[in-house]
Amino acid sequence: MSTIAIDRLPPETRDHPPLVTKIDDRRGSGGMWLFVITEAALFVLLFFSYFYLAQGGWTWPRETPPKLHFAIPMLIVLWASSGVLYWGEKQVKKQKHTAGRTALTVTILLGIGFLVLSFFEYREHLGSLKPTTDVYGSIFYTIVSFHALHVITGLLMLGYVSILPAWEPVDRPPHRPFHNASIYWHFVDLVWGFVVALLYVAPNVR
Repeated sequence: MSTIAIDRLPPETRDHPPLVTKIDDRRGSGGMWLFVITEAALFVLLFFSYFYLAQGGWTWPRETPPKLHFAIPMLIVLWASSGVLYWGEKQVKKQKHTAGRTALTVTILLGIGFLVLSFFEYREHLGSLKPTTDVYGSIFYTIVSFHALHVITGLLMLGYVSILPAWEPVDRPPHRPFHNASIYWHFVDLVWGFVVALLYVAPNVR
């Protein structure tokens, strides 16, 4: 229900809008969760493809496993950004928007830092393996590239939230933008944990 519709309500009901406004208030979060579920299904299929192409094992039968000196710092950066963003969301709920905006800015900078590290990791990795080298190169770069694309999407969401004039709670769309963007960002960070564990760490402990 829009602000105009609420203004037309009788005075005694304006402070207690109908249930439809509560449904509308949560609609964005529900939509984001559905979006995250579909994206999670995509990564599950990619990991299954990695498992299938590795002939039934999580450890790919290659002589030289991928190095960890970029992947682990990238994981630390992303998980640190999730912690900062979670703290910022708590501040926004307390109406401390300055602290929330600071947390959002730090999260965006950490996300950009992750992409910078990704660039150096790509450049080093391409020296010995290319997407066209073999089936391993194809599935490896497919997974990490899809994740990098999701990081960029998450940064665009956070950037959009940063320019909004008001955050939650608001009486018009987008409802709870900080919270909804946070859901997606935490999902992206979690996925990178699986990428590091399966594509980087597992081949090094065989």
